[in-house]
Amino acid sequence: MIWGFTGILGKLIHLDAYVLVWYRLWIAVFGLGIYLLIRRQDFHSSPAELLKLVGTGIVVGLHWMTFYKAIELSTASLGILCLSTTTLHVTWLEPLIIKKRFSLIEFILGLIVIFGIYFVASDFDSREYEALKYGLLSALLAAMFSVFNAHLSQDISPPKMSFYELLSAFFLLSIILCFSGKINSELFKMSYSDALWLCFLGLICTSFAFLASIEVVKRLGAFTASLSINLEPVYTIILAIVILHENELLSNRFYIGATVIVLVVIANAVIKNFLGRNSLRQK
Repeated sequence: MIWGFTGILGKLIHLDAYVLVWYRLWIAVFGLGIYLLIRRQDFHSSPAELLKLVGTGIVVGLHWMTFYKAIELSTASLGILCLSTTTLHVTWLEPLIIKKRFSLIEFILGLIVIFGIYFVASDFDSREYEALKYGLLSALLAAMFSVFNAHLSQDISPPKMSFYELLSAFFLLSIILCFSGKINSELFKMSYSDALWLCFLGLICTSFAFLASIEVVKRLGAFTASLSINLEPVYTIILAIVILHENELLSNRFYIGATVIVLVVIANAVIKNFLGRNSLRQK
């Protein structure tokens, strides 16, 4: 539900997409750094671990850049619609990266989720091809870092993972902004409301949510976590109605799509529970 705010904030904060992500990252890194110091967590990582975390962090940064670019060019609904394909990518990435057995059931459930999101995002139209390109690339990148984190979280603590990944993403985006000439005095000019929303985005929707998501991925797996996160479009549209008063989005398509998504999430839990019990009985 917290991540449901991110698409809304992409519209509430009146900044360039890449500048918005840059602020989100350094605020999140600052928050995580304070958390690690208070909890007296160990910052030390081996060179091999750091290399993996930096690589994953770059993927995270590119994901956020493309996601907010899609929202900037179009709407939050289109960005979320594209993000729904994350589960589909996870089904083929997990067998390749962490040698997990390919699951036809997960693949089918992922396709059904995309069908449900199509109904939720009723404002999608064929004219938004550029936004669609950024959104679909964002979904692929989201699937990649979900699978990477599922693997890395077995050996590295979630707070340390989050800190180094977001720090790497921050440095990547700082270099991009520097070469694009956006690191100047204009970068620090914003309204009071933008500053408040950025703090909420960086601390609650990023630092806290990122820590929680890694813990969830560690315990439930990348597919189940990403499938559950596909409820984000439902939350986003509900929040859009409450905050942005976009009541026109609540059509029959919304109810159909939301119902499909919820049923798929429940079906995934039931099927995995059933298969897990059968596996224990066979042992």
